[in-house]
Amino acid sequence: MTEVTSGMIKELRQATGAGLMDCKKALKEVDGNIDKAMEFLRKKGLAKAAKKAGRTATEGAVLSYIHPNNRVGVLVEINCETDFVAKNEDFKGFCADVAMQIAAMGPDAVRREDMDTSAVEKEREILREKALGEGKPEKIVDKIVEGQINKFYSERVLLEQVFVKNGPDNNKRTVEELTKEIIAKLGENISIRRFARFELGEGMAKKEEDFAAEVAAQVAGTAN
Repeated sequence: MTEVTSGMIKELRQATGAGLMDCKKALKEVDGNIDKAMEFLRKKGLAKAAKKAGRTATEGAVLSYIHPNNRVGVLVEINCETDFVAKNEDFKGFCADVAMQIAAMGPDAVRREDMDTSAVEKEREILREKALGEGKPEKIVDKIVEGQINKFYSERVLLEQVFVKNGPDNNKRTVEELTKEIIAKLGENISIRRFARFELGEGMAKKEEDFAAEVAAQVAGTAN
């Protein structure tokens, strides 16, 4: 059993912001491995966050984000439980990150249940016809389509999208996981309620431009 030293606890606290006793317990649980202790604390925080998710959140903020090229703009409402947390810098930073995510990735809805059901069913029908047209056995087509629909949701639903500011060592964290992390950190239920995204010339015939790549590149720069 590796001895847990004050230096190890200090390093873990600086990396995670967790309490002294939580850091000490985490290090003991994983035999002094800092990386595993960070993962232990993260999972513990997410478990706590899940318990808070059902609590009423009626405070918060409406935040606007305009991309520097003035071609993409976002309004997003994010709720928390108290005015105190609404004024917290970490909460404000989370709101800004979510607004930039929406600008970069252009989701259609916050959650699956908010999606236009007719659009989902149309996508499902297209995918099914495509699978059958490719000669896939009908008995496995539905399973194939469900997998593709889940991918469709991961691209179109905000909470299921990969967070654009994830670094190279953490490129699978979703916006939902990011939300749970801020819930665990601030100790209140936090909910992304709704958003509106505006793109110059949207719906009109225009030259295709990769706004997502442009915004994501800028966001990545702010993370460094």
